Formats: sequence, structure tokens, C-alpha cells
Amino acid sequence: MSRPANPVTLPLSEYSPKHFLLEVDGKIATVTLNRPERKNPLTFDSYRELTDFFRACAIDDEVKTIVVSGAGGNFSSGGDVFEIIGPLVQMDTKGLTAFTRMTGDLVKAMRACPQPVIAAVDGICAGAGAIIAMASDMRLAAPGAKVAFLFNKVGLSGCDMGACAILPRIIGQSRASELLYTGRFMTAEEGERWGFFSRIVAPDQVLAQAQALAKQVSDGPTYANTMTKRMLAMEWAMSVEEAIEAEAVAQALCMTTEDFARAFEAFSNKRSPVFQGN
Repeated sequence: MSRPANPVTLPLSEYSPKHFLLEVDGKIATVTLNRPERKNPLTFDSYRELTDFFRACAIDDEVKTIVVSGAGGNFSSGGDVFEIIGPLVQMDTKGLTAFTRMTGDLVKAMRACPQPVIAAVDGICAGAGAIIAMASDMRLAAPGAKVAFLFNKVGLSGCDMGACAILPRIIGQSRASELLYTGRFMTAEEGERWGFFSRIVAPDQVLAQAQALAKQVSDGPTYANTMTKRMLAMEWAMSVEEAIEAEAVAQALCMTTEDFARAFEAFSNKRSPVFQGN
């Protein structure tokens, strides 16, 4: 889990990331998760590089709004099963906690950067991919978008990367509970009705519409928009920082269970896991 040897350079228009695509067009930065053959899963390195990117945004004066999308008709399938989950089953609690805190750092960086973040969601948006969409300030969807917080499907808690703190505030406690307990997919129509998505747009327009919204926001008062984002976070009743830390510890403990290892073994053998509660 070492940090990629590719420090973010400023201005961001001159930065060439290794683990995602970045296009800076005036005041708008578009991040594209780019492993389309695998539905854009995340790796240890891409987590780190995305976190470093959003941290760098906090001190960039040119970029005013950030759009996040995925290549090849999908947003992101979440953490790479073989590149992340496989190594995790071999780690001790200290290593697992370092990992869960590292993933939580991405959400913290997205929320702390002053620029509004807009997710352009198409196709599969699952696991950590769903978290990235959730942590964005606004979300647009293509009709075929499907969002799932899949953590319980691999024997883990739904409390991951701030999900139990943030998701209920977007769609309500009962709906968030249903998604986190079942791991089922939320359709684009449900997501719009529940308030997760601002609106549904044509499949070939989701990125363009997100960028158009980004331009609209970017053309507004930058300092005022920054203050709006900051206050939307600060005026919550509970600190999300505290929630993320608590979830990191809880999730690391879940990763020590046999059910977590069983889920990886089952996935590797292309069968459904049978959990035994230990």
C-alpha cells in the first residue's frame, strides 16, 4: 500500500496521473476511471492517487469544479477483487485498519476539497465506486445506472468509508438501511426518486450534462460556492470525521472474520458464498 511515486504537480492542467485519466478544460477537471475491461475497479495505487489528486485540488486556483466518470459505459465496480480483497485476507488487524483508514482518506479528501464534485454515473456503480458517487456533491445518472453498496456481499459491514454517516442524509435512514443490509442494486429511477441522483439524462449525454452543470457551477462565485460546500458539511449534527474513524475500526474487525475469507474463496471459484457467522 505504498504511495505511488507520482506526486501531483500544480497546476493540475500539467499533471499526468498513472491510475486514471485527467482532462482539465478551463475551470473544470474531469477525472475518468479507466479500466473499462474490468468495469473500472480501484486498486491500492488508484485509491492513493485519487486521494492525492483531491488533496491537491484544495490548493489549485484554476480548477473550480470536478467531474468524476468511468470509461466504457460503467462508473466503477469498486475495489478490485483480486488486487485488493485477495491481499486483505492475508493481513493482520493493524494492516487492515491501515487499509480502511486509507480508503476513508479518499472520502475525506473529496469532502475537504473546496471544489464541488459531480459524479456522472453510467452502468455499474458498486462498492467503493458507489462510495465515490455518494461522496460527490451532485450526481447525474444514465437510465441504465445501477448503484450498490456491496460490502455485506463479501461478509463485511455496510459501514464503509462513511456510508452510514452520509448515505442516510442523502436518501433517508430506512432506504439507506435497506441498501446497506441487502447490498442490492438501486436503479437510476429509484435513485432519482430518492434524491441520490439529481436527474436522469440520456446515456450519451451523462458526461456532457455533468460537465455542463460543472460549467454552470464554475461560472458562479467561487468563494461563495466553497463556503456552501463547507457549511453543508459542518452543519451536520455529527462529525463525519468521527464516523469515518469509527467505521474504519469496525470494518477492519469484520475483515478478520472467516466469512470475509469465505466470500473471497467463493468468488474465486465463481460460486455464491455461504456465510456461517464467524
